Amino acid sequence: MVKLQILLSVVVLVSVCASPIASWGAPNVPEATPATTPPPKRFNFADVRRRAEVLATQPFKAPDNRLPEFFQTLDYDQYRDIRFRADKSLWRTEALPFEVQFAPLGFLFKQPVIINVVEDGESRPIEYANDLFNFGKNQAPDNLPKDVGFSGFKVLYPLHVDGRYDEVAVFQGASYFRAVGQHQNYGISVRGLAIDTGLPKPEEFPFFREFWLEKPGKDATELTVYALLDSQSVTGAYRFAIKPGVNTQIEVRANLFVREKVQKFGIAPLTSMFFHGALNERFFDDFRPQVHDSDGLLMANGSGEWIWRPLNNPTRLRISAFQDRNPRGFGLLQRDQNFDDYQDLEAHYHIRPSVWVEPQGEWGKGSVQLIEIPSDAERYDNIAVFWVPEKPVAPGQQLEYSYRLNFFLKMSGLSPGGRTLDSRVGAGGAGDLDPSRRRFVIDFGGERLAQLADDAPVEAVVSGSSGQIENVVTHKNPYTNGWRVSFELLPQGEKPADLRCFLKLGNDVLTETWSYQWTVAK
Repeated sequence: MVKLQILLSVVVLVSVCASPIASWGAPNVPEATPATTPPPKRFNFADVRRRAEVLATQPFKAPDNRLPEFFQTLDYDQYRDIRFRADKSLWRTEALPFEVQFAPLGFLFKQPVIINVVEDGESRPIEYANDLFNFGKNQAPDNLPKDVGFSGFKVLYPLHVDGRYDEVAVFQGASYFRAVGQHQNYGISVRGLAIDTGLPKPEEFPFFREFWLEKPGKDATELTVYALLDSQSVTGAYRFAIKPGVNTQIEVRANLFVREKVQKFGIAPLTSMFFHGALNERFFDDFRPQVHDSDGLLMANGSGEWIWRPLNNPTRLRISAFQDRNPRGFGLLQRDQNFDDYQDLEAHYHIRPSVWVEPQGEWGKGSVQLIEIPSDAERYDNIAVFWVPEKPVAPGQQLEYSYRLNFFLKMSGLSPGGRTLDSRVGAGGAGDLDPSRRRFVIDFGGERLAQLADDAPVEAVVSGSSGQIENVVTHKNPYTNGWRVSFELLPQGEKPADLRCFLKLGNDVLTETWSYQWTVAK
């Protein structure tokens, strides 16, 4: 799938020397004995943070995208035919729980990135060599440079069977990375930072200039990766603790340093694809009922409300901002995991992972912003979600964010009440269909809803920012063992309508809040 990515280049590393500090003792204090030689300094996150801080004081240096012609002209299929030789994987001969393979340059990935290994506190660079790769059917020239470099790396771990290493994460292109847990296929991507996404000007793409891979121990269950981020406006130091499993987790710590004023600052950005789904109001000439990596945005706001927003492929750019204070979490989910709803034997959309962001600490005031971009093909990532702080960031400012990323098919504790199972829309009206009226049908499900009697006085609370809400009906759905709500929207001309719906029993809220923005399909 095509990603809008800016690739990576080499940065000049700046060392910082500490000066000795003199101290004065009380009178008649015996002369101190000479200090013993201090132990050698061990590389750690503070080194990356220091480099990012110094880099922010220097003029931005754009990455160099010059490559030998062979790599410069590779198309998608030719690039995929270049494979890293598995027997040359990092740590292969040491039988460690993790292995790393390196990604070649070419196709979209035209900027080299420095990759280092940290062992016993010492950092050393990984050297590029052409014989690390099998070039497949490509006619690689004999005179390829010996120092071309890598575009990224892949992390492998025995995710399913002991002794068989599976790919669990990949860092490649700008600040993009992806991960999977057990029985998952790559889909949604994560980025280190989003800058000016969705504004009427070119988006700025920060990129990782350099990585450090910390060598794991024999019994390690996580791999630590450090990264140096750079862009025209921001630099940053990142620490990733990758924990593969049924639901793979990545603990992220980011220290950011602002060079220039930023109009929109996106923290923990997620990027996905939504081509078409169950809530379409546009026609898609496709034999597959649905095509998407994610089907909705889930949020748990600071006040404890859970909100579900189905995704859409709109006819024009759509930006939604959900104001909040100290969010508990947000993410892009692939709730529909029924193969019959996709019928795709190659893409396996039914096992694409969901990603849930758990902020660590208080993030203050801001908003979760959802960007939905019109798309005419499934190869484009047209969905973005991230946290935007309320206060604009200014040059010289330093920020720190920590959060946990969860990659999963099922995750307990998400939306603890009733959740949205399906959303559909079509023409309204009684008897003959009336296209000027829009009928919405929402199915909610969950353990508590299933236990309610068929005649329980469950009430649907439905509201809209414009137009009129009419004919609200709520009843038990025996086929899902949940509850169905249907209502009609009589639009106010072509004015968009922000819709909300949830179920309650007396004063007790039973479900998450279904949220949707209706616009005229053109």
